[in-house]
Amino acid sequence: MPDRNALYEYAKETYAALGVDVDRAIRRLASVPLSIHCWQGDDVSGFEDMGALTGGIAVTGNYPGKARTPEELMDDFSQVLRLVPGKKKLNLHASYAILEGEKVGRDALEPRHFAPWIDYAREKGIGLDFNPTFFSHPLSSDGFTLSNADAGIRGFWIDHAKACRAIANAMGEALGQVCVDNLWIPDGSKDQMVDKVGARMRLKEALDEIYSIPYDRAHTVDAMESKLFGIGAESFTVGSSEFYTGYATQNGLALTMDIGHYHPTEMVSDKISAVMCFCQNLLLHLSRPVRWDSDHVIILDDEVMAVMKELVRGDFLARTFIALDYFDASINRIAAWVIGARNAQKALLLALLEPVEALRRMERDGDYTGRLALLERVKTLPFGIVWDRYCAEQDIPGEDAWMDEVLRYQSEELSKRV
Repeated sequence: MPDRNALYEYAKETYAALGVDVDRAIRRLASVPLSIHCWQGDDVSGFEDMGALTGGIAVTGNYPGKARTPEELMDDFSQVLRLVPGKKKLNLHASYAILEGEKVGRDALEPRHFAPWIDYAREKGIGLDFNPTFFSHPLSSDGFTLSNADAGIRGFWIDHAKACRAIANAMGEALGQVCVDNLWIPDGSKDQMVDKVGARMRLKEALDEIYSIPYDRAHTVDAMESKLFGIGAESFTVGSSEFYTGYATQNGLALTMDIGHYHPTEMVSDKISAVMCFCQNLLLHLSRPVRWDSDHVIILDDEVMAVMKELVRGDFLARTFIALDYFDASINRIAAWVIGARNAQKALLLALLEPVEALRRMERDGDYTGRLALLERVKTLPFGIVWDRYCAEQDIPGEDAWMDEVLRYQSEELSKRV
C-alpha cells in the first residue's frame, strides 16, 4: 500500500515547481458551493401529481428505486451529501412544494409550502436554490406561458413567477445563504411563427412586472435561462440566448448559461468571458448534451473542464453560481447524482491547479510555443493524488470506495421501493 502522505507531498512539489500552491487550491475548492438539483432523484416528477412531463422535457429509463415522496427524496439526497465533498446546496423546483393534501395553485404558492425543505437544509448545513415550474401544467399545454397571447393565462404565470421570487427570498433569509431564483420557460412554436416580436414583447412586459418588486441580493439573486429549442418548440423559442442576454444585461440580473442550450458547435466556455464583461452574475447549468439538450450525467469531458478553466482564468468564481442539471433514470439515480457532482468538482480542481500566472506571462511575452508546451504538460500532472487528498480531508469516500456505499444503500433502501 503506497504511503498516501508521501504521494501527496510528491504532488505538491510537482505543482509547486510550476508556481501552484496545492493546499490553497484545495481550500478554494472547498469554499465554492455546488448547487445539486433535486430532480435527478425522482425523474422531474415533483409532488403535484400533474401527470406526464411536458414542455420538451423527457426522462428515459426505469431503474428501480425512484423517490416517490418528499421523505424518500430527502433520504436519497442525504446519501448524496455523504458522498460528495465540498460546500453544497439543494436546487428545488416549485413543483416540489410539500402541500400535505392542500389544494394550491402554482400562482398561490407560499414559503410555508417549502418549510420542510428549509428545515432539511438547515439541519444539513446547506443552502437552497429555486426555480419556478412553467412546464407540466394544463395552462402550459399550448406551449406558451409568460408570452401567452391570452392575458389570463399570462397573468397566472406572472403570479407564479412572483410567488417563486418571494419563496426564494424567504429561503435565503432563513438560511443566511443567497438563494438563486432561476427563470426558464418552454415557450415556443413547433413550426415557423410570423409574429415573433409580439411574443417577445409580451415576455418582456411580463418580466418587467415580475422583477418590479425589489429584493435584497443578500437573500436572493434573480437569473434567467435561455433555450435553443425543445420538443414541440423546434422552430422558434421566445426566450432565446440573445433575448435573455439583452434583458439580463439591461436590468442587472444574472444570466444563466446551460451547456446544452446552444447549437452543437457553440461552446459555453467560449462565451463566458464575453458575457462577464457586461453581466453582474452568471449562473452555470452543467450538463452533457448528446447531439441535443439531452441532459446526460456529467463526465469529466473537455467542455466541463474548459468551463471551469474560464472561471478561474478570468477570476469569475466570486460572480458565478455553479449548478447541475441532468437526469438519467436508466442507471442508479444516487450514482448518477454523485458521478456528476464529483466530476464538476474535479473539473474545478483541475482549473485551480493550472499554472495560470506562468501561462499568462508566456502569453504576454509572446512565447506561444512555451504556452502550448505547458498546457500539454499539465495534463499529465498528478491531479488524482490531490483529489484523493481533498476527499480524505472532507471525510468523504475516495474513488475506490464511494460506489460501495451506493450499492449498500441500493440494497438496504432502494430495493424496497416497489
